[in-house]
Amino acid sequence: MLAHMAQRVLVVEDEEDIAFPLVRTLEREGYDVEWVDSGQRALDTLASGPELVILDLGLPDIDGLEVCRRAREAGYHGAIMIVTARAGELDRVVGLDYGADDYLAKPFGLAELQARVRALLRRTASTMIGSADATQTDGLRIDVEARRVYAGTEEVPLTGKEFEVLSILAANRDKVVSRGRLMADVWDENWYGSTKTLDVTIGRLRQKLESVGVTDRVVAVRGVGFRLEGGTPDA
Repeated sequence: MLAHMAQRVLVVEDEEDIAFPLVRTLEREGYDVEWVDSGQRALDTLASGPELVILDLGLPDIDGLEVCRRAREAGYHGAIMIVTARAGELDRVVGLDYGADDYLAKPFGLAELQARVRALLRRTASTMIGSADATQTDGLRIDVEARRVYAGTEEVPLTGKEFEVLSILAANRDKVVSRGRLMADVWDENWYGSTKTLDVTIGRLRQKLESVGVTDRVVAVRGVGFRLEGGTPDA
């Protein structure tokens, strides 16, 4: 069998002593790695479509959170992992609210970074709903292969995490999916952050679905999890 093309990773880090071992480690793992040292160069490079961006927040020109937000607004659908020395729960939740998929605090071990990268790329490449190419709910169409969601003909711009949460809920339509399962399937066992991250992601997902007039609703079942329900109301 032919080998798959190497997955492309963009490292955005202005400190050489952090960037070099990171790039070397990822290249040894078989990834095609590109390194840039500023937010503007990162945004310019995203057009080439790397599967994963490892993004430092403390950049010299544009704050990493702003880079993350602009990347998502520009339609970047790949995975974004934020790396930062900034401590605190607020930064973690705010970072993910800007459209990041994962978060790693400095200093970090290279083995942990490798595990996170593998998990993110595996999820980015995986299809969350069996072998079906697309899942249709009333007024909502999920194209799993392309990782895109449509309301009628209009695309709903979702981050990687929002897409995965919606995919799992759609595959279990009208059934409750537990918070634990969503955290395990979407953030995996390497995630040590707060489950508030799930609530932030669900909140953004609801806003986006409502903004395009989708009648499907993500409903919280107190103490258990979430359920996708609704659709075209009965006449």
